[in-house]
Amino acid sequence: MAVYRPAMSHPTARPTQTRLLCIVYAVIAAVALAATWSQNVAYFHSPTGLLTFWSDTKVNPASRSITVDIVLFFLAAAIFMVLEGRKHAIPYVWAYLLGGALVAISVTFPLFLIARQLRVGPSETTRLSAVDATILAVLSVLTIAFVIWVDAI
Repeated sequence: MAVYRPAMSHPTARPTQTRLLCIVYAVIAAVALAATWSQNVAYFHSPTGLLTFWSDTKVNPASRSITVDIVLFFLAAAIFMVLEGRKHAIPYVWAYLLGGALVAISVTFPLFLIARQLRVGPSETTRLSAVDATILAVLSVLTIAFVIWVDAI
């Protein structure tokens, strides 16, 4: 049974770390939406576009590998999202999962993480070491560079 927990009553009282993390998640979701759908629209010009899309996910070992990787990540994320959604009384958990299947899990998972972050208490936030923050920053830059490289036509 879900337990109702009201959202924080003073959104302006959120810690800087929470606001910053929500902004980072929002940027990831926006970039993911642009990067995935800039490719997905190529399949809208044909009535068989959806079938062609799924067929193309099996074209070669690389596409099969990344497809299986994403599907299994989706499963792990779904379990996490439902459990955390119930734990923190996050509404519309199944909408995030449906959106992940219809839009992109790389879009809806960060949106779910925003909803989760806004529900957890300030004492539940984690402080990163300088090393962790630096490595995450480098990983972020490399990820954006990779997305641009892959998404370039």
